[in-house]
Amino acid sequence: MAGGVERFAAAAAAGGVAVEVARFPEGTRTAEDAARAVGCALGQIVKSLVFVADGQPVLALVAGGNRADLDRIAAVLGVGEVRRASADEARAATGYAIGGTPPFGHERRLRTLVDRDLLGHEVVWAAAGAPDAVFPIVPVELLRASGGEPADLRET
Repeated sequence: MAGGVERFAAAAAAGGVAVEVARFPEGTRTAEDAARAVGCALGQIVKSLVFVADGQPVLALVAGGNRADLDRIAAVLGVGEVRRASADEARAATGYAIGGTPPFGHERRLRTLVDRDLLGHEVVWAAAGAPDAVFPIVPVELLRASGGEPADLRET
């Protein structure tokens, strides 16, 4: 089985997205770590968070400095209950471990919400299949590649 970065790069290419993966030995597992390694603002980091909404996995792409609001996610999805997925549920839904989950290129297509706060940047950085790998992408391409729906996800 190919490694996470290789699987992601292949899936991105198959989806028509050219990615330039950067590796950082110090790790990019958290948004803060990634922003420090890349040298960008925290808000330019894409956190790929898996939730379970009425029993179905969904993906929320949240700006690095924001905390996802479960009630807002539930309202956007039109569901009664949303909770954070366990590590095993997240891996089963995406094929990737927490800390390295890319925003697209998963084993199956997930309904995806994209934090509007990401859309105001010229470029954002997202995980590329491993806790030490990230790639830059323009927000409009992130929306297209992920099939995401823009939404206000930030906890206020």
